[in-house]
Amino acid sequence: MIPRPTSNQAIQHVALERREHWRQQLRDGWRSPEALLEHLQIDPNQIDYTLESLFPMRVPRAFSDRMQPGNPNDPLLRQVLPLKLEHKRIAGFSSDPVGDMQNRPARGLLHKYHGRALLITTGACAIHCRYCFRREFPYAAEHASPAHRQDAIDYIAKHSDIREVILSGGDPWMLGNERLHELTEALGPIPHIQRLRIHTRMPITLPDRVDQGLLDWLNALPWQTIVVVHANHANEFDLNVANALKRLQQTDATVFNQAVLLADINDDADALCELMETSFKAGAIPYYLHLLDRVHGSAHFDVEEQQALELMQQLRQRLSGYLVPRLVREQAGAAYKLPVF
Repeated sequence: MIPRPTSNQAIQHVALERREHWRQQLRDGWRSPEALLEHLQIDPNQIDYTLESLFPMRVPRAFSDRMQPGNPNDPLLRQVLPLKLEHKRIAGFSSDPVGDMQNRPARGLLHKYHGRALLITTGACAIHCRYCFRREFPYAAEHASPAHRQDAIDYIAKHSDIREVILSGGDPWMLGNERLHELTEALGPIPHIQRLRIHTRMPITLPDRVDQGLLDWLNALPWQTIVVVHANHANEFDLNVANALKRLQQTDATVFNQAVLLADINDDADALCELMETSFKAGAIPYYLHLLDRVHGSAHFDVEEQQALELMQQLRQRLSGYLVPRLVREQAGAAYKLPVF
């Protein structure tokens, strides 16, 4: 279990005296499987990894610091290490498993569901999760860059049913604070927007990204704000993550955690219960547990629906109701994320 978050004074001291700038941490992250395995003192012959993935490896050291040295089956390592299994093409897996490309009314904008629209803010992420459902998304041509986002802003303005705007990507917090401010300033004049939802993995993978400039931006937003972080295993939480989530909570943002059910990572009741308990203790309310979006290269992470249902039954028996996430599947063309009963 993670320690209790530190006091505000201690958090400020850490921010001023110890933490590196988050951009420097990005530059210092792992890009080579061999280097990461050597750092973790893992014999590379124990893992059938690849150096030839079309989806390159990227891992912040803040995330790798939570991996267990000498353990080739570490649940955090398994999420980020490219394996030769990714090269297999398997029926039922595709480049666009959730139908993103069918729902693009403007560059960088997805409008799948009534009442909300999603802005692809950037194609960049601090970490490259091997199961990422947008690993083959054409970000270069399809993200809402400052030079190309006006059509997306105009579309949102013309559709008064859109009451919630979702910032996604990539990871929207890969943008600098000034860029985030410019984006939300452009959304500000639209009167029917009531909520801003932000999907980000960075408070988990690179908690120092939650800096004072980001907090100032959040505090100045005119809408009710929801931050959805993404952690799949309890080991992803440490004191730095807990403190980052506490800083987010102090902005009055509502913080949720969503996870993906992943084979040999969190596909047992003990791991899932610990994840939900740890997430809640750190300040992120359990939200969704997704069945795998079947993107090319991810088949080795897939968990059968029947096993997922059995796991959910155990979670309901063992956890308080507010700790039990909703098991869902996203299906191309569906009007909402489909509950799995």
